[in-house]
Parts: sequence; structure tokens; C-alpha cells
Amino acid sequence: MPRPIADVPAGLLLLLTGLLALQPLSTDLYLASLPALRGHFQASVSAVQLTLSAFLAGFALSQLVAGPLSDRFGRRPVAIAGCTLFTAASLAGVLAPSLGVLIAARVLQAIGVCCTVVCARAIVRDLYEAEAGARVLSRALMWMGVAPIAGPVAGGLLQATFGWRANFGLLAAAGALVLAAAWHTLRETNRHRNPAATDAATLARNYARIAASRRFWAYALPVTGSYSALFCFISTSSFVLIGIFGIPARQFGFVYALVTTGYMLGAMAVRRAVGRFGLVGSIRLGASVALAAAACLAALALADVRSPWAVVVPMFGVVAAHGFIQPCCQIGAIDPFPRQAGAAAALLGFVMLAVSASAGWAVGALHDGGTRPLALGVASSAALCALAAWALLRRDASAPGQAGTAREAA
Repeated sequence: MPRPIADVPAGLLLLLTGLLALQPLSTDLYLASLPALRGHFQASVSAVQLTLSAFLAGFALSQLVAGPLSDRFGRRPVAIAGCTLFTAASLAGVLAPSLGVLIAARVLQAIGVCCTVVCARAIVRDLYEAEAGARVLSRALMWMGVAPIAGPVAGGLLQATFGWRANFGLLAAAGALVLAAAWHTLRETNRHRNPAATDAATLARNYARIAASRRFWAYALPVTGSYSALFCFISTSSFVLIGIFGIPARQFGFVYALVTTGYMLGAMAVRRAVGRFGLVGSIRLGASVALAAAACLAALALADVRSPWAVVVPMFGVVAAHGFIQPCCQIGAIDPFPRQAGAAAALLGFVMLAVSASAGWAVGALHDGGTRPLALGVASSAALCALAAWALLRRDASAPGQAGTAREAA
């Protein structure tokens, strides 16, 4: 039986937070090291950004396998295997002798962390109905918001003191800690394990069924636009804040943390908003905020306003909106598929991250020493988010979090 929202064991909430937090830690912890990696390996900006874009691409592709694996074998073994691979790949990053080896280690990190994220989302779906699940996930994401705040701060200090390899050492330690917690506390939640979930024909049918769902895309596209806007900033933040505005690596993390604080505030606010506006109303509100903030960022960049605050303040609004949108869309997209929750979470993640990786690579390739490529990339992504939220999402009795809890028919 699905649990009420109040019945959230503290141990489960902490574990979900840890499983989810490995992803932002993997991207945010070493952002201050990107300019140093460029100098160390004598590489271009776009080549160094492959350590981010390749991570997202690997994350996106591996979800298509990780989700069905968790549907077949259960959440616990897949989550534990993911933590183990992530830890080993992080250690490989510490020892990487070349940029190519480091990129390969990043892809392996992505495969490992995608297992933990897919399983965390599916665990919530296993235990809670849509609206309650959105609130539970928002709690975990709120606490996970500490990672993108503390990660860049710690990473900047480690970069300034010990160099970029220390950041990968810290990622290995974080992976080992989450692995120990999962091994000792995670119980299996998948009560509908499907022995045929990884069969090629069954897998194709499951993905085809999910991809044919209008409701899936109505929730998947807004969060894809929202995350793409965020990743455009993540992938270029150090080159803009350190390279253009001259902020020292030791201070970079504190400035970046000001932006990512918005994520935690958005995740905190959405729990109350869902009860008042439902999933659809909450997503539309977040999408509108994201578009307004991104428009301000683009206007300031086009006006050639050269101040870090012209980037930091609008991005705070974009990131806060993402914290609002993400839990609602993730739950809404997978809610109609109780027996294919892992596959639905995987397809959602694939779409979201594949588009984001492409957007981040494009912004990096267009980097011209100014803020316009970043601003226009964020604005385009936010426009996709808002257009999808207002054009595709509908308020009706069968939608999750609205008048009823009925799910879309197969």
C-alpha cells in the first residue's frame, strides 16, 4: 500500500539524498578546476568541457539499461553496483595521466551514478502515490541541494590548496560513504520485479509504450528545458566567473554557491505549492519564473553589462525555478507506469540529459570570451521549458496531483 506523506523514515530520506547527491557532486565539485585542467593538459575550452558533456551523455545512455535492470533485479543490487562503479571510477580520475583517460573515467562515473539516481526515483515511485511522491522527492532534493552549494566551495578550496586531483579523491570518498549506507540500510522496494524487463523485445515495447504517452512528454519536456538552462551555466560558470570576471578559484565556489542556493529554496517552496496548485500549476509557476529570469540574463548580456552580478542574480532565479520544476516533473512523468517505473525514469533521464549535454557543448563551442553564448543558451532552454509547460500540460481529474490520482491507461 502506498504510504502517506508523513510516513517517511529518516534513514530512507537520508539514503535517497545520498543516492541523488552523487550526481551534482560529480559535476559541481570540480568546476573550479576546469581552467586548471585546460592548462594542465594544454587543451581547448570545448575539449575540457567534454569532461562534463561526456559525463552527461554517458549518464543519459546508461539510464536506458540501468532502469530496466532495476525493474528486473530490484533497486538494491543496482544501486549498490552503481555506488561501487562510481567509487572505482573516481579513483581512476585521481590517477588519470591524460585528458582522454580522465574523460573515460568520467563516463564510468556517469554509468555508476545513473544507477543510483534511477533507483532513487524508482524507490519513491514504489512507495508513494504521485502527489505524496513529489513531496518526498522534494524533501530529498532539498537536502541534496547542500551538494551543489557546498561542492563548489570545497572544490575551489581543494583546487587552490592541492590541485584538481584532490577533487576526484573527495568524490571517491563520497561514493564509498553512500555505498556503505546503501549496503547496510537499503531494503528492496520493487514488489513487481519483471524477469523479462531486460529482454530486447520487451524493452523495446516498454520504451515504445512510454514514448507513446502524451502525458510522459508533457512532464518530460519542461524539466528537460529547465535542466538544460541549468547545465548551460554549470558547463561555463568557471570560464565566465574565473576567466572573464577574474574571480579567484578559492572564491569561485562561494559565488557559485549563491546561485545554487536558489535550488534548495525552490525545492523547499514546492512542497507547499503542490498542495495548493497541484503538479501542473506548480510546474507552470516555476517555468514562468525561469523564463523571466532567463530573459533578464539575456537582456543584460546583449546590453554588454560586464558584471558578475549580471550573471549571478538572474541565474539564481533560473536555478530556483528548476528546484521547483524538477520533483514535480519527475514524479508526473513516471507515475502512469507503476510496473515500468525504472524504464520510465530512465527514458526521462535520457531525454533530459542528452538534450542538456548538447546544449552545454554548444555553449562551450560558441565561447567567445563574453557572456552572450551562456545567456542565449539559458534563455533558449527556459523558453522550451515554459512553452512545454503551458502548451502540453493540462489540468484534468486524471492528472497526477489534481482532483484525483487515477493514472493514464496503458
